[in-house]
Amino acid sequence: MGPQQVSAGAALQHGELHSFRQMQPGLQAWPTTGGPVTAPWHIAQASSQHLGDVLGLIADARNWLWTKDTDQWEEPWPTVAERDARVLKGLQNGKTWIVWDGATAAATVTIATAHNPAVWSKPTCTCDLTEKAVYVHRLITARRYAGSGLGAELIDWAGLRGRRKNRARRIRIDVWSTNTGLHDYYVSKGFRPCGHCPDPDYPSGALFEKPVAEAVVPRFPKFTETSGDSQLTEPIVNVEETAKFNLATI
Repeated sequence: MGPQQVSAGAALQHGELHSFRQMQPGLQAWPTTGGPVTAPWHIAQASSQHLGDVLGLIADARNWLWTKDTDQWEEPWPTVAERDARVLKGLQNGKTWIVWDGATAAATVTIATAHNPAVWSKPTCTCDLTEKAVYVHRLITARRYAGSGLGAELIDWAGLRGRRKNRARRIRIDVWSTNTGLHDYYVSKGFRPCGHCPDPDYPSGALFEKPVAEAVVPRFPKFTETSGDSQLTEPIVNVEETAKFNLATI
């Protein structure tokens, strides 16, 4: 039983639903039908000054992957310098976002609206490349936040933001070719395999996509977007429904 659940239960028991939002710390999150809820973390567009934060998340993930039965990220691809240059380019182009837990970088994602033809091309790629999509890269959650569902929420946030900004209909991601456990993870999140990269030497060549229509607005968001255009098209539950749900889980 967490603090948020206790607060919701107390609010419901004392008829103080109007104060439920004020009882929770954090930032205003996605809009609701009955008023805003709050989220403990925020996501913000990163810049080149955050290169160290992103590289730190990569190193954290790489150290963990070494303990697993996978060759993913055994070595930076194709070199350290070229990997770092890709990361920096994403930051400079405004495509990289970081989820912040206070001053701690909890997760990162880089989003593109155009596909890389060296990775996504016919005939080995079987999806409809004429459909608008968001392409997710470097989706990394710090290990201390593993198991929180933060990565799944980031995927759906990217898709919903892509639909709002660019009318995207698909969320697409290229996954490490030999990491079948990661393939299974994305399938469990609604992704479908859609072929592979035509270059057999490209290590992240397993292609997956998911309809944006299947992205879920979370009942209890973990983060909110701090840009001025963070409104989503779908409402989430109102404050009263949130309190009732929390009371039922105590």
